[in-house]
Amino acid sequence: MLRSRIVAWLRVILPLTALALLSVLFLLGRKPEPDATIPYANVDPQELAERQAVTNPTYTGVTSNGSELTISGAEAVPGKNSGEGSVSTVRLTLRAQDGRAADVSAGSAELKDDQVTLGDGVRMTTADGWVVTAPQFDASIAEGTLRADREVNVRAPFGDLTAGQMELRPTEPGNPDHILDLKGGVRLIYRP
Repeated sequence: MLRSRIVAWLRVILPLTALALLSVLFLLGRKPEPDATIPYANVDPQELAERQAVTNPTYTGVTSNGSELTISGAEAVPGKNSGEGSVSTVRLTLRAQDGRAADVSAGSAELKDDQVTLGDGVRMTTADGWVVTAPQFDASIAEGTLRADREVNVRAPFGDLTAGQMELRPTEPGNPDHILDLKGGVRLIYRP
């Protein structure tokens, strides 16, 4: 009996309380400012109309050995010649049939035919825990290879390495298995 009386009172009090709160919100809310401006992007419309660019581009394909390749970026700008261009804030993903996967991030990329030159803070992370950094990577879209001809720094699951060159490539032409090949004065700091 007491419980039903409490429920009956609450059925009246709670909706009235909610109505009072809503009334206070509307009465005490800020008044609109008639001189307030709408925020717009600070870009020159003429430059925007004349400039050729693609925002958030994504390229997906399959290499000659069956590896999946995806390249995405923030903005792509075509070059002067056919088959050339540049991309900013790039991410390249290579997934081989043998399960080896590599994700590469870079600040910029230059494209020429089926070659991609990645620069501005290049970092490659493999699925098995290797992290490779270098000033520049060269990637072949057709062959599914990644190469660095300058010194690379590698953090492996067992320690730190430096090498003069690095290449992620198929073990043999046409073979889907990939290998990470370090050469050119390889030094290892073993961390058990």
